[in-house]
Amino acid sequence: MFRIIKKHSKSKARLGLITTSHGVIHTPAFFPVATKATVKTLTPEDIKKIGFEAILSNTYHLYLQPGHKIIKKLGGLHKFMNWQGPVATDSGGFQVFSLGFGLEHKVGKIMKWGQSPKNGDCPHKTKLAKVDNNGVNFTSHIDGSLHRFTPESSIKIQEDLGADIIFAFDECTSPLADYDYTKKSMERTHQWAKRCLRVKNNNHQLLFGIVQGGLFKDLRQESARFIGSLPFDGFGIGGSFGKKEMKQALNWIIPYLPENKPRHLLGIGYLNDVKEAIKLGIDLFDCVYPTRLARHGVFLTNQGELNIIKSGYKTDKKPIMKNCSCYVCQNYTRAYLHHLFKAKEILGHRLATFHNLWFMFQYMDKIRKNIKDNEEI
Repeated sequence: MFRIIKKHSKSKARLGLITTSHGVIHTPAFFPVATKATVKTLTPEDIKKIGFEAILSNTYHLYLQPGHKIIKKLGGLHKFMNWQGPVATDSGGFQVFSLGFGLEHKVGKIMKWGQSPKNGDCPHKTKLAKVDNNGVNFTSHIDGSLHRFTPESSIKIQEDLGADIIFAFDECTSPLADYDYTKKSMERTHQWAKRCLRVKNNNHQLLFGIVQGGLFKDLRQESARFIGSLPFDGFGIGGSFGKKEMKQALNWIIPYLPENKPRHLLGIGYLNDVKEAIKLGIDLFDCVYPTRLARHGVFLTNQGELNIIKSGYKTDKKPIMKNCSCYVCQNYTRAYLHHLFKAKEILGHRLATFHNLWFMFQYMDKIRKNIKDNEEI
């Protein structure tokens, strides 16, 4: 299922191959996020042309719309969206956080400067997810209807979706959660992991367990030790991180995970974070970062982020990035792309998304080549 083909001599990075029912994934790899069975504005053919081998879709959102039973009836995600490569689905665990404490506290999974661990004292919005030891009650953000997720139902939904890589149901904790809550949440995630393993029936799907533990060293190590001891096909590293503590957290976790199984850092996609995580031994990533930036007119370049909406680009004849071989940079000027975003034309979103994912793929490809050649990553 996973084979390490080269270890980097200057770090813990490694080249690997993950074999799935729908093809091979060369690692380290980044998965574009196709939340609702689509990478926004792009076709599956676009994703393949860019070079990506696999994508990640969202179990919770597909459960709500159009429904996992409909997707199963239509042949699973691959046929439904006409994507022939590997597909991963998360478990819905991130929505436990994003629709729970994340919504209530207005906080993401990365703790910002000036924030500190605390719990429940800064409410802003009503939570749409409420957790108990057996599962989670969700209030749909679409129509207000009530839904119940358990470890068993999450696995069943992911089996119906037909993904190649699925994840155990977990509780993604807030970066503002205190030690006591984080420990309770971690223990709940551990029990849910065992329940997921018990009910999984599809031998063609690879099931990944998820390490939690928040910002606390002993909890991260305890979780990595426990989840790493279970017969999962791979491991996700989830939950929240401090702005500067991600590298430290990975150093706590990775020594306790089996070397011969892939490691996925969930929801992380900033370029430097990806590079540093690969050097510590992470194999897989997913994040909306490049596509979300694109929809706001921000292009990734080797000189940093370029906001095309700024007035200085109104008459700029240059491409977004010099020496970029993507379709966008070969055919369109900054002036035209500036116009598309100012005029609120959808084509601007599409071209920006194509470029950003092209940039992301080339970034990952260069890292893979550097590992192969034992050069500095």
